[in-house]
Amino acid sequence: MRLSTPAALDASQQIVVVVTPNWTSTTGTIQRFERATTSADWTPIGSSAPVVVGRTGIAWGAGFDDISRDGPHKHEGDGKAPAGIFPLDTAFGFAPRDSMQAVKLPYVQLLPTTDCVDDTASAHYNTVVDKSIVPSVDWNSAEHMREVAQYKIGVIVGYNAAPPVKGRGSCIFLHIWAGPDSHTAGCTAFDEAKLRDMMMWLDQAKRPLLVQLTANDYASLQGRWKLPALERTN
Repeated sequence: MRLSTPAALDASQQIVVVVTPNWTSTTGTIQRFERATTSADWTPIGSSAPVVVGRTGIAWGAGFDDISRDGPHKHEGDGKAPAGIFPLDTAFGFAPRDSMQAVKLPYVQLLPTTDCVDDTASAHYNTVVDKSIVPSVDWNSAEHMREVAQYKIGVIVGYNAAPPVKGRGSCIFLHIWAGPDSHTAGCTAFDEAKLRDMMMWLDQAKRPLLVQLTANDYASLQGRWKLPALERTN
């Protein structure tokens, strides 16, 4: 389901926090937090690490248009990663499932026929599908995921889902970066080893979420959303 309110945080025991300096920044930091129960305090897991985001920064995602009057709003093809709170519900990678037994999220092996559909006219818009088994291939545009080296491992961000709002953005992932000076089309990317460690840590039973905001919005929403204090960086 689309989680369009911060109430999702109340039921979560794992969050991944991404903060960028401002709306147009293409870099930021990522930090993990966990708590033993939904009423306990958040505890940091490891230290923060650098990430890259969309080539034009970030923007409020679908479901978060009313959070603030400030900042842009995400649309298909704008090169922005979504800001807000979103579930981390499925892992993916090139390896077969039987070699990824440590993954505690549902896992999808990427095949040559795996597409993520970004065609807004398709009934499969913003879904990862195997085009060899769908009844009808009704799209003219999609990411052929097995052909993207940075998708060797990754996590699907449950953004704009069930049902998706046409044109508000699609195919949002956490995936391997091409380096600290790179950027993405709207995903969040970082070091492969850190991503693998995170992917093994994420646990479906703990309802993990991505919280992605600018530094100013994180500071202004921290109390209202009961977000943890972040590691200070120079």
